[in-house]
Amino acid sequence: MAEESTEPFDPVEAAEGTDIDLSDVPVWEDEYLDRVSDRLMFNYDLEQDKRVRGERFPLFAELRMESQKHFFHPALDYANHEHREFLFARRTDRPTVAEVERLVTLGHDLADSEEWVVPDEEHFGTDFTFVLVAETLPDDVREFIDGFRDRTLLKFGYYGHYEISLAVVAPETESIVKSESAASAEAFALWRDVPPSDDRSVLGRLRDAVARRLG
Repeated sequence: MAEESTEPFDPVEAAEGTDIDLSDVPVWEDEYLDRVSDRLMFNYDLEQDKRVRGERFPLFAELRMESQKHFFHPALDYANHEHREFLFARRTDRPTVAEVERLVTLGHDLADSEEWVVPDEEHFGTDFTFVLVAETLPDDVREFIDGFRDRTLLKFGYYGHYEISLAVVAPETESIVKSESAASAEAFALWRDVPPSDDRSVLGRLRDAVARRLG
């Protein structure tokens, strides 16, 4: 078993040798969200203060992955597929099941719009991930999210699917609960240091899982 790192994650050091320009990465006044963005920036496009359907999210992140298969030559490609994730995060004092259910409804509403999901042969999947950062993690919310799974097939799966994922994290108590498909929510568990030799492992697991499904 690999030893856990005792060194804190350094985004500047991790960004060295990549094509990331840190000057293009937004800076959040909320220190916690800013540290989360340090982990997301390697795989996601980041945006501040996203407003959708009357809801405000201080942190918004978008991931886009494409898979292509070639026939002898890259110019002769076929079976192109696209997978996207939209991650929305905000703070709340004390989350409730009603608030979480409202986010689920928002996810379905967004999926009905071609601004967010374009159902066609090249669409493999779109994930809507909602993360609440709270002071406490009530038992009923933990129970609701722990057993949550919501995937919808589009045209019987011919046009792919979309999935809604949920997570609530309480940094002060180092607690997190997430639905089965909310792999990216691991980036919010800042108390779990990312090993320097594997600084993108949190999101790498997500990319690997999606790549296997696309392949």
